[in-house]
Amino acid sequence: MARSRVHCFALTRSLLASFVSFTFLLTPLYGAPSASLGTIVYANRAHVGAAQASVGATVFGGDRLSTEQPGSVQVRVGAARLLLSSSSSATFSEEASPAATLTIGSATFSTSGSKSFTLHVGSAVIRPNVDEPTIGQVTLLNPKELVVKCTRGSLSFAVEDDVRVIPEGAAYHVYLDPAEAQGPRGAGTKGYGGSPIRAARSKFIWYAIGAAAVVTFIAVQEALESADRP
Repeated sequence: MARSRVHCFALTRSLLASFVSFTFLLTPLYGAPSASLGTIVYANRAHVGAAQASVGATVFGGDRLSTEQPGSVQVRVGAARLLLSSSSSATFSEEASPAATLTIGSATFSTSGSKSFTLHVGSAVIRPNVDEPTIGQVTLLNPKELVVKCTRGSLSFAVEDDVRVIPEGAAYHVYLDPAEAQGPRGAGTKGYGGSPIRAARSKFIWYAIGAAAVVTFIAVQEALESADRP
């Protein structure tokens, strides 16, 4: 009987030791931090979460960047750059390519390829349309209304299976809920005046609002012409 108890105790201790060892092996997998997505290259009255943003700081998936009034922050994300203007906020995410979700304010991004960066705004997905230098600007007016501009290259603007192209120099006022969209008075396809641009199964309505002004921001030319440099 004593020998049986000793054997049982030894077996229990062995199983416990094996369980603890297995737990230690799993801990680094679940506790590993998100992969680095980019680096802050300019910051003025800006924050990463609740902390003050500083040049050289690393941005990870899940990080929320925000700016005060006035303020701005620029992030290099692989072969792209993202600038948040005053009183803006965006959250970075890990996808097939670097991405961010604009939740308030205005964002400008520059890329050198169609898979370099994706910007989410509500249900809309905005990215470069082709592999060429591209500059786009998005201003969120409310959760279902935004203004999107393309000042270089062209943009792909998609809501589910409704995908359209915004050419260089174009600017659109977009409503993400066609049922509720009234549109600005007189808004249309050429500046103001005319009918909204709408497909048969539109997931959104947009109005052309004239040519987009040239957008510039800190070191944007470097982002477009030297995207392969770290």
